Amino acid sequence: MTVSQSPPASPLTRRAAGAATPVRKKPTLDFSMTGLVYCAMMLFMGLAAVNTQANLLFGVFGLMVGILLVSGVISRLVLRKLRVRRVLPDHGVVGRMMPVTYEFRNEKRYWPSLSVGVAEIDGAEGFMAQPQCYLLHAAASTTASVPAELFPKRRGIHNLERYQISTSFPFGFVKRATNRRDKDTVLVLPPIGEVSQRLLALCRSAENTGATMRPRAGGADEFYGVREFRSGENPRLIYWKRSARTGVLVSREMTQVAPPRLLLAVDNFAADRSPEEHARIERAIAMAGSLASMALDQEMSVGLIAWSGHWVSLNPDRGKRHRDDLLSVLARLPLNTGHGIAELLDRMGGVLKSGTTPVLFTPKDVQLGLGDRARGSMVVVSAASPLADAWFRFDPDIDFTTCMPADQQPRIHEGTEAQRREGMKEEPSRAPPVRASVP
Repeated sequence: MTVSQSPPASPLTRRAAGAATPVRKKPTLDFSMTGLVYCAMMLFMGLAAVNTQANLLFGVFGLMVGILLVSGVISRLVLRKLRVRRVLPDHGVVGRMMPVTYEFRNEKRYWPSLSVGVAEIDGAEGFMAQPQCYLLHAAASTTASVPAELFPKRRGIHNLERYQISTSFPFGFVKRATNRRDKDTVLVLPPIGEVSQRLLALCRSAENTGATMRPRAGGADEFYGVREFRSGENPRLIYWKRSARTGVLVSREMTQVAPPRLLLAVDNFAADRSPEEHARIERAIAMAGSLASMALDQEMSVGLIAWSGHWVSLNPDRGKRHRDDLLSVLARLPLNTGHGIAELLDRMGGVLKSGTTPVLFTPKDVQLGLGDRARGSMVVVSAASPLADAWFRFDPDIDFTTCMPADQQPRIHEGTEAQRREGMKEEPSRAPPVRASVP
């Protein structure tokens, strides 16, 4: 029987979210504190045996040396022919627990592997804590599965390649570790929050023939009218009463009930790349993903247009696959420093069709740079507006200043808080700090 155990996952906290994820890499061979105390006692016993020339002390010293050697040999034997494979989900979500399973395959013929730990070295910055798990026992020629719980903190694609397996079996004196490589990738989606029903009601404003539905020809739901029967059509659609009265074969034309359609435009343009602007951009991306997820759950058609190295445009559609495609585009949005909101609105106007509600997500104030374009049927959602807090509710522990990929960190401008503290320390205590005023 195989018994596996994983360490409890710590909850998401703001303090951990704002700091870099610490990565601990163990040395190949090391001694624990217990091992160091044991070695000190062994040396003391060896000196006592040399000074007294007592056979009993020599025997005890030899026994202690033998135990230390056996501990080193067995710890190396435990890690030999032990294969580790990750079983990753399709994707994760920032701020939500992501289950991961580590499969340990013990290829040794007779010896089991006990007390083995695994820690990821690459890709740890995308998570709140360094991904790791603990294996208690894997019998010879068997596979043991160990579940682990990870909490992503950054969106995007994370590469998990290098990992380290370690053990201190059997006595805890010697700690041995080895580094290995096995490349895997996992996609982390932006934070998904709760969306107010009032915003969804605004997004349905483009519908003309009902509160939520719009009929159109070409379906099989309701009677729409009659038209001349064409060769090759289904004979069941022939309207025999009208055909007998007019002498011309006519067929019934049915309608299909189409749900409302949304076109989401995401403005991810960063002008000065300050931490505040990066946080607003990440919040706008998260709001777009939240609205798309909830609208698709309510059988609405959702499209997307955004800058992702090039202009990406997804036509409004429904379904689980379309939802994954749309959210994956939002998760991979790169840093945009050359295509502003004016170009985004022009692109959106070129693909917008009648009966579709345009929704603009921007990190800027709605009064800046939009002009008359924001009027009409367009719904503008600004991450800088207090109204966005009423429309979207996210986990309060999510820190949007660290939701971007690691290679999109904001620039640290001169005059940071640490430098200001240093400047205040250099000034005399009796003189007040001087603040420069900008006209």
